[in-house]
Amino acid sequence: MEVRLVTTEQELKDAYEVRKVVFVEEQNVPLEEEMDSHENDSLHFVVYDEGESIGAGRFRILEGFGKVERICVHPSHRKKGVGEKLMRKIEEAAKENGVAEIKLNAQTHAEAFYKKIGYTTHSDVFMDAGIPHVAMKKQIM
Repeated sequence: MEVRLVTTEQELKDAYEVRKVVFVEEQNVPLEEEMDSHENDSLHFVVYDEGESIGAGRFRILEGFGKVERICVHPSHRKKGVGEKLMRKIEEAAKENGVAEIKLNAQTHAEAFYKKIGYTTHSDVFMDAGIPHVAMKKQIM
């Protein structure tokens, strides 16, 4: 399994394909909501297993912190450490860009996963794309 910072058009296409499977097909998020105006100002990541794209996510640097978004793992590869490897790679990239704190909005079913890797919850439950979420953050430096 390999987590890559997207550098080619094909890698970006592969990342988008995983996001489409998870968010659009599995969770019924409208495609126009899933693909937003932040695609071009984000660092994208894709996870490959034996040449197949199985995970994806993106990262943006905002004023004073980093924002992790669109973290997803293909249903066939969940519970195998893919999400944790993806998050570690994103955290490395954040540190390399001088980011000390990362924030994210986690779907409530994934809150325990993020807590396990050091994130803390900082909000009540709120809805995003019809899915319950909580705001979380982590100091990485």
